[in-house]
Amino acid sequence: MKFNRSIVLKRRPRGIPALEDFELRTASLRPLEEAEILLEHLFLSIDPAIRGWMADKKSYLPPIALGEPIRSGTLSRIAESRDPRFPVGTLVQAIAAWEERSIVRGEAIMGEIKRIPGIPLAAHLSVLGGNGLTAYFGLFEIGRPQPGETVVITAAAGGVGMVASQLAKIHGARVIGIAGGEEKKRFLLEDLGLDCAIDYKNEDVNAALKAAAPRGIDVFFDSVGGELLEIGLARLALRGRIVLCGAISQIHEETPPAGPRNYVQLLAKRGRMEGFVTLDYAKRYDEARAILADHIRSGALVHRDEIVSGLEHTPQHFLRLFDGSHRGKLMVQLQPSGEEIDDNDRS
Repeated sequence: MKFNRSIVLKRRPRGIPALEDFELRTASLRPLEEAEILLEHLFLSIDPAIRGWMADKKSYLPPIALGEPIRSGTLSRIAESRDPRFPVGTLVQAIAAWEERSIVRGEAIMGEIKRIPGIPLAAHLSVLGGNGLTAYFGLFEIGRPQPGETVVITAAAGGVGMVASQLAKIHGARVIGIAGGEEKKRFLLEDLGLDCAIDYKNEDVNAALKAAAPRGIDVFFDSVGGELLEIGLARLALRGRIVLCGAISQIHEETPPAGPRNYVQLLAKRGRMEGFVTLDYAKRYDEARAILADHIRSGALVHRDEIVSGLEHTPQHFLRLFDGSHRGKLMVQLQPSGEEIDDNDRS
């Protein structure tokens, strides 16, 4: 009999999650039923969306039930299969959970991992996975920047923001990144090559944006919400577009926020504000991955993955999303991937 370790939701967080909200459990692994697949996870994805799934609220996916493993994106190897579409040994991206192994059905598989020479396996879950796909489709399908336009990215040093910032720059836009802290500001300017960076912790963001974008913002790619969204609305250019990627500043709230007080700016500027879910573009994932991989190989797109090893460290690594200590994509490695991970990328 096989055993499986999982991180389960012990209690629903109130405000910022705490370690006490999680529990490590060991249970026996049942045999597969018809059309089921057993995944052995190599890497677990750490994303802000997980916090939303932990709340007992309706969303595009149902909330995680108490006592159930924490839902997560994964990079996995198929260990057993009773679905002929998914042969044993295949590397896949999936929507599974924080556990060593998951039993899933075919709809949980987001696509086969086709290894790209010269690109680390972990990057297939980050810049070629959910983060890169979110940045790609949010920017080009919703924001649609034109060369020469001004694009502002909030949480620009995060896993999605760093990719969206560079894609906008590659596309010929003038890019302003917003992040917290002097070190992240330097990262945006020196490593990502953005035109301007704003430290929201130590600068007046509204004044800084007024100076950096005197003609207004054409595309505001927002993962933060709250006050920064209101500032973006206030600085919107004529026919500007706001891409709603997330709202991490409000993700801990027990009641829905009142909403941006100055949404009427959309009327005055003939603007558009639109949200999206990356899963809507699932049929086009290979298209986006091919373009992202080309940018990586050419050196135009750089990325940073912060990886820790061991399932038991997953909750603590997850909490780094909310204390501002991370830069880039957070992941947990569960099994050797057959390649070395640069120690500089470990936290």
